[in-house]
Amino acid sequence: MRTVNAAALELIKSFEKCRLDAYQDEGGIWTCGWGDTGPDVTEGTHWTQTQADARFEARINREFAPFVENHIEEAPTTGDQFGAMVSLAYNIGDNAFLTSSVLLFHRLRNYRRAADSFLLWDKVEEDGVLVESAGLLRRRHAERVLYLTPDSTQENVP
Repeated sequence: MRTVNAAALELIKSFEKCRLDAYQDEGGIWTCGWGDTGPDVTEGTHWTQTQADARFEARINREFAPFVENHIEEAPTTGDQFGAMVSLAYNIGDNAFLTSSVLLFHRLRNYRRAADSFLLWDKVEEDGVLVESAGLLRRRHAERVLYLTPDSTQENVP
């Protein structure tokens, strides 16, 4: 099983920031720790730094990394491409990642179009309307750059 490399972990942390008290994100979703959501994250949730770090590592490497690995199929994938896709999946969720053109083009080994497709995920819903988020656009550009980074530690560099 693949794990997420340090560059991708740092990218995710740089955009998620760690907040130990639950807050509502741009889309109004209760969030805690390193951008963690779920049924147990509600108003009033408080975690220690140790809890937040442990949950982040567990979710990334036990939930999102295997999920992405299982869906990229046989496409050669560098560590940086893998990490960028895990970052996207962590941010937009499993179902959205499955239907994303990032995954579609990656599976087709059209890496340039996959990279450009990260930029499509730059919107949040406000009052039932999708609006562009400057923060998400910055994140998508960073994920795109990471995705396109040559990674000499992988055998199958596209």
